[in-house]
Amino acid sequence: MTVRVKGWSGRSRPAKVDLYTRGTVYGLVWAAAVGLALLLMTEPVRGRGTPALVVAGPLLALAMGLVCARLARRSMDAYLGLGAVPRRVVGCAASTTAAVVGTVLGLAPAVSSTGLLVMMLSTALLPFVISQCLITKGSTLALTQGAVLAVIAGLLPLRGATAADVAHFAAVAGFTIAWTAFTIRVSMWVLAVMWELREARDVQARLAVAEERLRFGRDLHDVLGRNLAVIALKSELAVQLARRGRPEAVEQMAEVQRTAQESQREVRDVVRGYRAADLHTELAGARGVLTAAGINCSIGSPDSDLPAEVQSALAWVVREATTNVLRHGDAARCSIRLAVSAGSAVLTVENDGVRNSTAPDATRGQGSGLAGLRERLAALGGTLDAERTTGDRFRLTAEVPLPRAAVECPPPNAGGTGGAPEQTGGTGDAPEQEDDREPGSRAGAARR
Repeated sequence: MTVRVKGWSGRSRPAKVDLYTRGTVYGLVWAAAVGLALLLMTEPVRGRGTPALVVAGPLLALAMGLVCARLARRSMDAYLGLGAVPRRVVGCAASTTAAVVGTVLGLAPAVSSTGLLVMMLSTALLPFVISQCLITKGSTLALTQGAVLAVIAGLLPLRGATAADVAHFAAVAGFTIAWTAFTIRVSMWVLAVMWELREARDVQARLAVAEERLRFGRDLHDVLGRNLAVIALKSELAVQLARRGRPEAVEQMAEVQRTAQESQREVRDVVRGYRAADLHTELAGARGVLTAAGINCSIGSPDSDLPAEVQSALAWVVREATTNVLRHGDAARCSIRLAVSAGSAVLTVENDGVRNSTAPDATRGQGSGLAGLRERLAALGGTLDAERTTGDRFRLTAEVPLPRAAVECPPPNAGGTGGAPEQTGGTGDAPEQEDDREPGSRAGAARR
């Protein structure tokens, strides 16, 4: 079994920072442990100290390095939120540190230099402090280490130290502990922030993928919704015509074939992410589809051009509204109005024939069609309102603010809200034609 370890060049930048920070912490732990072992083996200590303490001191210092290195690993993981520190590990490291400090105090009379004694005591405390500062609060660390320093300072006079030696130890050890804890804590804080940023980038990437999936689902719904309704309508009409031996059935099936081919092309465009709807094309398509379904359709729109992104958003509204008119209820009339002013473009689609048991998804809070339209309009700062007005009438209103650079459109004509002469298609406005339409059968209405 071969274990491959990544080298420095094979790691990512965050992994390099992580390795450097952890290596620094381990290096400080082992530098303190090995340094203390070497200090305990110097000639003054070895020549004057008790033989048992001289032999046990370096061994305990190395054992402290092993235990505190393990505690440091657990402490760094706990600080980064990767696990907890077992109490037995903390207790083992604290006990080993206490044994090392006791050994140094036992050898204190053999140390002729005050500076050497202070260095050994301060070094003996560092390995445990490096880990403690990561798993406890700053106030807890200050109280704990303050108590330890007070105990050691109280024991030093018993080993022949003067008041000046005690003050010297307290100042040096206190500064060393504080500086080490601050440095370790800041280094790990930087590492934690770096990993949080890395995680945020990963989340951003996952959100981008999810957003693309939503876009694909929304566009696929918008593309196939109307086209499938047209195919169903034309097929039903072709069946009725074929049963009567009418040659027009061939024309209807040719239209079904053309719509299916167009759907294939649009689906491919959706997959590539390049599809943009055209408002004028969608208005003409809505008129043709609604007319074929036996619905009296009137369209009013201004002659001026809108920005491309506004046209695309409103074109999707026309497509989805047309699909809802075909799917929900038995509409006899449908009007589409586009009013353009200096500040916004307002598209209104209103139809009748909405049944109580069947309403567009916006009135029942279900479906994804109008929800997708709201997302499209919200990207441009627009809004979408869907409401059931009086009786069996339903109104869909989309408003999109226009950029300041857009050319100001002329005011609508007095004859209607759309601003352009009304274009009417379908079965006509005659009431007798509307009364002859069969409820629930689009093919029957188109046939008549």
